Amino acid sequence: MQKNILGFFEVIDFPDFGINAIKAKIDTGADSGAFHCTKIKEVDTPDGKEIHFSPFDQPELEIKTKEYITKHVKSSNGIKQDRYFVTTRINIAGKNYSTMLSLADRTNMKCPVLIGRRFLSKYNFLVDVNK
Repeated sequence: MQKNILGFFEVIDFPDFGINAIKAKIDTGADSGAFHCTKIKEVDTPDGKEIHFSPFDQPELEIKTKEYITKHVKSSNGIKQDRYFVTTRINIAGKNYSTMLSLADRTNMKCPVLIGRRFLSKYNFLVDVNK
């Protein structure tokens, strides 16, 4: 089976949100991925719980979904926390892929998106850190 090669950093699009050209760190040390969001909150509605969030410092864009899960995550600094995960599509290297990413405030991080090894393994990617 042919492997697709990604660099240590890639520019990706989020077609479900209409957001393009976001810098992502490809991180083989991270189990799952994450993307930068603000205004993250779980809301009780008459139809059940849903998650609301604004991706990539765009407060005018509020995404609402009932399709999410909560998972216990250990961050790179060793702190454990519960995080919300949503499934979305990303366009990387010219192709769309479905992936589950956590919602995280990545304000102080160099890259607003982190792509972890579950995604890399699922879609048969290799990482070339020189690319």
